Amino acid sequence: MKQRLHRLPDTPHKIARGVFAGVFAVFTPFFGLHFLLAFLLAKLMRGNAIAALLATFVGNPLTYVPIGVICMKMGHFMLGTTFDPHHERSFVGKFFDAADDLWRNFLALFTERDANWDALIRFWHDIFLPYLVGGIVPGIVAGTVAYYVMLPMVAAYQHRRRGKLKAKLEELRR
Repeated sequence: MKQRLHRLPDTPHKIARGVFAGVFAVFTPFFGLHFLLAFLLAKLMRGNAIAALLATFVGNPLTYVPIGVICMKMGHFMLGTTFDPHHERSFVGKFFDAADDLWRNFLALFTERDANWDALIRFWHDIFLPYLVGGIVPGIVAGTVAYYVMLPMVAAYQHRRRGKLKAKLEELRR
């Protein structure tokens, strides 16, 4: 992945902006949409879209838990709220309750059941909104670090690659 990222046919700044967009997208609660979000952010920032898509692999099963914990804690801090896992349902339980609410409310469209949005509202206030708000600061920090790490790496790699190609061309001319 690193070599593919370095061989992208774009300037180091555009590639690094794409990496920023991809890393930032990982810090959002829009699971399943990180590729789309990274692509849109890269286009908005005039970064490399392929670099953004590749950079979303920063989010993986090993990193999603620490990212989620950081974002949730930061979000609750920024919003002035707290998450009490012993109150009502656990963290995972709130996900299940929200999914159950969605399913039951979908069925309510076709039956005589009443729609009840209580679990989704709790999920919004306890999980989604803090994750969304709390992901902004660590996302910007991680994206900025990724930008400044990738910029000289890509520039050096492209410079060295150009030198090698130039030497090869000189050898072929002789």
